[in-house]
Amino acid sequence: NGGYINPPPQKRQFRDPYADWWDKQERRNYGEPVHEDHDILGMFSPEEYTHFKPGWGLFLLGCSAATVLALCGVVGLMYPDKPSAPRTFPGGLDRELGGEGTILVSLECPQWNQWVKTDQCSGAK
Repeated sequence: NGGYINPPPQKRQFRDPYADWWDKQERRNYGEPVHEDHDILGMFSPEEYTHFKPGWGLFLLGCSAATVLALCGVVGLMYPDKPSAPRTFPGGLDRELGGEGTILVSLECPQWNQWVKTDQCSGAK
C-alpha cells in the first residue's frame, strides 16, 4: 500500500449533497484521498437502490404479473372467438367443401382419375 491512507468505504451517493465540496459533482474536497475501490464507490458507479426492500419489490412484481395474467384470463373468457370480418368467396365454397355437385372420392375406386377404368376397381360390377 506504500503508506497510502485508505479512507473508509462510503459511496459518494450517500454523502451530503449540500455540503461545501470542492468538487460538487463527485462530492469530494481538494486533496482528499480516494478509496482504492473508487470506481465502485464514486458518483458514476451504479446507483444503490434504497427505495424499498427486495421482499417488497418481489411482492409488487408478483402483483403486476398476477394482474396481467388475470386480465388475459378475463379477456380469453369474454372475447368472442371470431374474425373481425368474415371472408366471403364468389359463389361460396359449397362445391369445394363437399356440398351438392361434388365428385366423391373413394379409396377403393378412384373414379376421378381419367387413366384408370372403372372396371379395374375391386368393387366394380
